[in-house]
Amino acid sequence: MTVVLWASAFVFIRAAGEHFSPGALALGRLLSGAVALGVILLIAGGGLPPRAAWRGIGISGVLWFGIYMVALNWGERYLDAGTASMVINIGPVLIAILGGLVLGEGFPARLMAGIAVSFTGVVVVGLSSSNGGAAVLGVVLCVVAAATWAVATVAQKPALAHATALQVTTGGCVVGAITCLPFAGRLADEVADAPLPATASLVYLGVFPTALAFTTWAYALARTTAGQMGATTYTVPALVVAMSWLTLDEVPGALAAVGGLLCLAGVAIARSGGIKTQPRDPSPVESPEAAS
Repeated sequence: MTVVLWASAFVFIRAAGEHFSPGALALGRLLSGAVALGVILLIAGGGLPPRAAWRGIGISGVLWFGIYMVALNWGERYLDAGTASMVINIGPVLIAILGGLVLGEGFPARLMAGIAVSFTGVVVVGLSSSNGGAAVLGVVLCVVAAATWAVATVAQKPALAHATALQVTTGGCVVGAITCLPFAGRLADEVADAPLPATASLVYLGVFPTALAFTTWAYALARTTAGQMGATTYTVPALVVAMSWLTLDEVPGALAAVGGLLCLAGVAIARSGGIKTQPRDPSPVESPEAAS
């Protein structure tokens, strides 16, 4: 679910980006996501996350929900959806490296081999779907987005030992929205002028690729390693190419199919050793008293 919804985000960002500036689009997306997550959290009765999780929530909120979204929105003004997804997918390489160095996950041979195969596929997909002449600024912005994603994942992982995926995602989304508040004036002006489909795309980005997909990501991240989770997202570019073909009329060539197969093969290799579950203290997650 995470991979499919994140893939769709690249396409919807391109669509909404015609009418919303990068910062305003990020803020609108985060506000929509925060409202959806807040309602779900109230219904579920999760309450505030424990204090031990606040550091990870704050870091991931500023970096991933805030800076990442602005940088990606800005980068997609210069790059097509397929190329942007290719550049972003240096993130899993950084996640695997940081996970090994910071979280002590090590560097399993199958994981590293899978990353190498998938990254090759991502490059092939990006090259095949690029419109050519990709702006250097767009590439730099997507690299910034990938780096913030990697650092945020490593910060988010420990927080999930103390709080639920819903609490961590809700907190991160709220922090990200606060980080993007300087764009509130632009958002108000652009919403007033934007056509309904563009505003609907903005709301979709907030509710589905953000509120839902970031929560399913956090749920899975709590139960496996950061490196394995990052490797799984290498399927995103192949899906982006297919979606942009259908909705943006960006027709992929034969190389895109080859790259997509390499992406899938790399994920299979990276996860062939089995999913490493992480020991968890069930009380913060299972006990309503602890959560409150």
